[in-house]
Amino acid sequence: MKYLSCILLVLFTFQIQAQEQISLDTCYQLVTQNYPLVKQTELLEAQNKLESAVISTSKLPKIDLDAYATYQSEVIEFPVAMSGVEPLNKDQYRATVTVNQLIYNGGATTAALDLKSAQLKTKQKQIEVQLYQPKLQINQLYFSILLAQESDALLKAKHTLLEAKLKEIQSGIKNGSVLPSSDNVLEAELLKVDQQSKAVNSNKKTLIETLSTLITFPLDPSIVFETPIVVHDIQHQISRPELDVFQLKKDEIENSENLISKQNAPKLLGFATGGYGNPGLNILDNSFQPFYTVGLKLNWNVFDWNANKKQRESLSITKDIIENETEIFKLNTNIELNKQQDEINKIEDFISSDKQIVILRETVLQTAASQLQNGVITASAYLIELTNLYEDEQTLAAHKIQLELAKANYNIIKGQ
Repeated sequence: MKYLSCILLVLFTFQIQAQEQISLDTCYQLVTQNYPLVKQTELLEAQNKLESAVISTSKLPKIDLDAYATYQSEVIEFPVAMSGVEPLNKDQYRATVTVNQLIYNGGATTAALDLKSAQLKTKQKQIEVQLYQPKLQINQLYFSILLAQESDALLKAKHTLLEAKLKEIQSGIKNGSVLPSSDNVLEAELLKVDQQSKAVNSNKKTLIETLSTLITFPLDPSIVFETPIVVHDIQHQISRPELDVFQLKKDEIENSENLISKQNAPKLLGFATGGYGNPGLNILDNSFQPFYTVGLKLNWNVFDWNANKKQRESLSITKDIIENETEIFKLNTNIELNKQQDEINKIEDFISSDKQIVILRETVLQTAASQLQNGVITASAYLIELTNLYEDEQTLAAHKIQLELAKANYNIIKGQ
């Protein structure tokens, strides 16, 4: 997976450098690969392997080494009739090695491994949930950059129009058809437009740097951000990873119930003990001697005061709580979707009226331009109409971008 991520990152780099532009989907993919939180996926897998390996050791032989030396104040004494038997030593020594091998434990080991696997899936899905917040941040930054990009384009268009109009005015002044100093008003406005353009580009540069940090990918200030046409389906079929987390938590509970049900199962072990000591198994022999024992051991907790049953009942309640949390999450998400849809509808209405306003402003500006050229109005009066048109075009552009932002946020909330 790590190598695949590196390959994809290189491909993205070549694609962005070749096109000198970037899309919203590419930003989503980059943050999914590069966000520091993603590293936890590999860490969780490594941790799960270690913990599973520990659980699996229950299937392996257990080897114990014991050694002791003692001195007893008394030992067994034999009757005089057994005077041929040497009295036991009060100092005794023994070293043993015991091997225990689990033969049967009712499948508890397998159940424990299944539980660990379920817990890993839940944790990994929770990481996916946490990656939703950066996506919402990407939306805000990306569309703010688009707005700055559009503002800069409008300012350049305004600048070009002012330059053309300035040449006409200067020509009119020479011909005496336009009042002197009218060109000063346009020159001042050109300087003002330059200032606005610098401010917009400075803000855009800051936004790009912030986005670049968020997606952990270098972005040149000159890169072009594609304007996405976001498609959203108003059918509220939520597909958020949180729903998967709730389901995985319920799977965890089922695995926990399975493990608990096997905890009271009988456990059968085989054992073998070998040792060397004085005395050995024959306590009448006062000498160091080797010895061994082999056998089977059965352990079965027949009655646990209903502890096992109560644990499973508690897990059942936890499952009901998760079910309730799922319903609450769906309810709150649908409320957010409804709010976002209302926002989309409102902006669409704004855009419809914005277009009509711009058409009317363009007509007024054309009339003002003609009047300025003929000396009927001053340059200041013309600038008022030009500024009105620019502001309304800016409003229209802003609403269009806000509409795509609202749609993108709708899709993120829904889980697309």
